[in-house]
Amino acid sequence: MISIDPKHNTERENYKLLTGSIIPRPIAFVTTKSEQGVVNGAPFSYFNIVSSNPPMLSLAIQRSAGYLKDTARHIQYQGQFVVHIVDEDNVSQVNETAASLPATESEVKKANFTVIDSHRIDVPGIKEAKVRMECRLIQAIPLKNGEEQTGDLFIGEVVQFHLDEAIYQEGRIDSKALKAVSRLAGSSYATIGEAFEIARPK
Repeated sequence: MISIDPKHNTERENYKLLTGSIIPRPIAFVTTKSEQGVVNGAPFSYFNIVSSNPPMLSLAIQRSAGYLKDTARHIQYQGQFVVHIVDEDNVSQVNETAASLPATESEVKKANFTVIDSHRIDVPGIKEAKVRMECRLIQAIPLKNGEEQTGDLFIGEVVQFHLDEAIYQEGRIDSKALKAVSRLAGSSYATIGEAFEIARPK
C-alpha cells in the first residue's frame, strides 16, 4: 500500500488522485445568467445530492488563479441556476461548452442547445436534457487553502423538476432510459453499464 501526504503534493497531483479514485462522478450541466443577460452553460463533476427534504444539491466550483469562474459569479449575483443531468444523447454538446469563452459569449449558443424558459426562476434551461432542475441558492461556502480562497461550494434547493416523459415511471426515474453518463479521470467518461441489486440487511 502506497501512503501519500496530500500536503506534500501539488494541487494537480491531488486532483489526479481524487478524480481517478472517486469514480464514477455524476455530471451537472449548469446554466446561469449574467448581469448582461447572457446565458452561460458549463459542466461540473464536483456535484451531488445534499438532501431530499427539502431537495437540495451541492455544486463545488474551483477558482482560477483566485478568480471566480463565470458560473460561480452568476450564481452569487443572481442566486439562481439550473442543473441538467448529462446523458449519452447530449454529452458531446455539453463537452463543447467546456471551452473557455469571453463572458460576453454564450456557451449554450455555441453548442447549439435550445434555450427553454424556467417556471420558478429567471434563469433558462436547455431543452435537450431529460432531467432539468431549477435551483435557488441556499448557501455559498468559501473553500480555502489557508488564507487563500480556492473555490466555492454552493448549496441549492430544487424548486422545480422537469422530466422527460420517457424516463418517468410511477414516480421513479428509469435509469436505462435516462442513459446518464459519468465523469472519470482525464478525458474519460462512462455509461451506466450493468446494474445489479444487493438487498439491505434487516
